[in-house]
Amino acid sequence: MEFKELKVNKTLPYDATLLRVNFSLPQLNEIAANISQDSNVSGAHEVAWALKALTLTDLTTLAGDDTAANVRRLATRACLPFEPQLLEHFIEPTLQTDIHCAAVCVYPARVGDAYKTLQQFGKLDEVSIAAVATGFPTGQYGLQTRLQEINYAILAGATEIDIVINRPLALVGDWEGVYNEVVLMRNACGQRAHLKTILAIGELGSMENVYKASMVCMLAGADFIKTSTGKEAVNATLPVGLVMIFAIQEFKRRTGTIVGLKPAGGVRTVRDAIAWMTLVKETLGMHWLQPELFRFGASGLLDDIEKVVRSGVAKLEKA
Repeated sequence: MEFKELKVNKTLPYDATLLRVNFSLPQLNEIAANISQDSNVSGAHEVAWALKALTLTDLTTLAGDDTAANVRRLATRACLPFEPQLLEHFIEPTLQTDIHCAAVCVYPARVGDAYKTLQQFGKLDEVSIAAVATGFPTGQYGLQTRLQEINYAILAGATEIDIVINRPLALVGDWEGVYNEVVLMRNACGQRAHLKTILAIGELGSMENVYKASMVCMLAGADFIKTSTGKEAVNATLPVGLVMIFAIQEFKRRTGTIVGLKPAGGVRTVRDAIAWMTLVKETLGMHWLQPELFRFGASGLLDDIEKVVRSGVAKLEKA
């Protein structure tokens, strides 16, 4: 298998001064709530935002009973979410080919199944293959085993690796330890794969820890910071997203490096997705709403996108 050299973020020296922060939880909740109130849309606008969300989705299956067959179905759906004639009166023919998911996200053992399907559709350059790795979802495995899993997934065809950070190190405040591990994971990916770092925000204990975890991962060379595995009791929430956005903004101000954001877990409806996209638009800017900088990790979101788009198109045709 040939590997293309990708543009990836570089590892920067550990800098504890970037970790100094305090948050007011009521204020975070208020800001997030005010921004999300601006996300109510309907009609053609809702269809447009739904299609935008589709192009930002990492369509995910991370179940113990995943088989080659259901991964093939997932990858097929990521490539062809709608029959072309559904949107032919509303989207220019030249743009029809852009209506697909950003990536599929699977376990390392299922990467080969996704690769074969995307290859059959000629979509390997358009739909990425993301693999969770490093002992997902807990990370409670030996370091060498976790690093070997990254290489295994890349050799199978993954071009994005979603790693889990070491939460026990984070919870005792060993941020340099977290940084050192993520540096090794960045090195394991090299330029063969983009690195998304899953913070597992529901297990970090505080908003300050979410910010610090975001910072050390970005210093270590993460291309994206991601909220959750989807397996924790608390997953992607707008206040947590706001804290991670503050970290991204400050990191860009201090280093000039741009890092993407991926909410995962709990984004199930188009309304949820629009609230997140509004949050990003109002803080990081509209230019952040592209697959290179923003993703949704979701298994059920596409179901609601399909429902909203089909319903919206039917209403527009009657109008």
